[in-house]
Amino acid sequence: MKNFRIGVGAGFAGDRFDGAELLAQQGNLDALVFECLAERTIGLASLRKHSGSGPGFDPLLMRRLEGTLPAMLAREGRVLTNAGAADPRAAADLVKSKYAGAKVAAVLGDDVLEQLNLGSQILGTDRQLSDFAGKIVSANAYLGADAMVQALQAGADVVITGRCGDAALFLAPLIAHFDWTATQQIAAGILVGHLLECSTQVSGGYFADKGKAAVPDIANLGFPFADVAPDGSFVITKIDGTGGLISRETVLEQLLYEITDPHRYITPDLTIDISSVALEQIALNKVSVSGASAIESPSTYKVSVGIDDGFGAKGEISYGGESALYRAQLAAEIIRERWSENHKRGEELTIEYLGYNATRPWKSASSTPDEVCLRIGAHTFDESAAKTLCQEIEALYLNGPAGGGGATARYSKSVGIVSTLIDKSEVHPEVVFVA
Repeated sequence: MKNFRIGVGAGFAGDRFDGAELLAQQGNLDALVFECLAERTIGLASLRKHSGSGPGFDPLLMRRLEGTLPAMLAREGRVLTNAGAADPRAAADLVKSKYAGAKVAAVLGDDVLEQLNLGSQILGTDRQLSDFAGKIVSANAYLGADAMVQALQAGADVVITGRCGDAALFLAPLIAHFDWTATQQIAAGILVGHLLECSTQVSGGYFADKGKAAVPDIANLGFPFADVAPDGSFVITKIDGTGGLISRETVLEQLLYEITDPHRYITPDLTIDISSVALEQIALNKVSVSGASAIESPSTYKVSVGIDDGFGAKGEISYGGESALYRAQLAAEIIRERWSENHKRGEELTIEYLGYNATRPWKSASSTPDEVCLRIGAHTFDESAAKTLCQEIEALYLNGPAGGGGATARYSKSVGIVSTLIDKSEVHPEVVFVA
């Protein structure tokens, strides 16, 4: 059986379009994956869906597909994405309306809000979900690959899911193609997904820094793909001539990304051990990978629970010159006094001085900066208070210290995320093909 080539077209909701389009058109792919969900993304999508303020799926979905799906369909390739977010069925309907000749499937069942047990413990704490009763806006289980495999085996050209394990999006087409059943092969497929799920992070993005190997043409990073053999070994690479760097170092960085315990990396499909993974640079921008080991199949799914966190307000204003820090601190004092005294607000303000100590608040700067951007924020459950803070920050233009400029302020609905577990027997994934 020939190797299977799978690429990544997005590693998060705001990823670029051109790299995916080039990969779809010139990469000779068998499958292309768009991984578009972060922890808070689905909670915010749920709020949009239920409030009617926007779609419950990723609004950039159709833009991503317009430059990629026709090329993938022409070569009988498959496209998978979790851009369905809180409403994969509606996303699938929209895709089908645009691409009538495509066989489009939605994977449902990750929404477990009705099955949620408020007595469940919040992971990493001694608290329970009942502590947030009345504020829970979403609950989505990280599904595994099974339902996606079912959709692919039934002939789906496009599979749209909600919340699922990131690696599962890549594992599913590998299982469907190779008919894998052995846990060691599935462990290898999870490793493929883990290395590709963050797109160009493995091809030089997030790698460039002083003292490291230079990343060629970093403005035009090539999106990576994997050539996977039937035994699960694979090579990570990119299209020749594209920017970026795929080296043992870039792959190793991504291998360890978000891994709490390399001996027990837990995914919905399998817990695996990556501590003995072998990486070998076999050619320029080609790294051979093998050695993931299967441990056990989890009996639970992780659930991402969205909590109504009110509103987040944030604004900035910049000061330059010899006394920039002094004036930024004076401006902060003005806001703090007006917030508590004039407006009688009790919410805590977050105050940062960009250019001085915003990224390292625990460290005292060694010298006085000659330009500082003051950033002030607050969380509140009162929308009028969020508006007030924004207005006060913008008012510093004429009512604050000398030389303030570039004032901006905005507020938006805020969703907090906590995690819990749910027994797999309580979750019922479903595949729906749209007509």
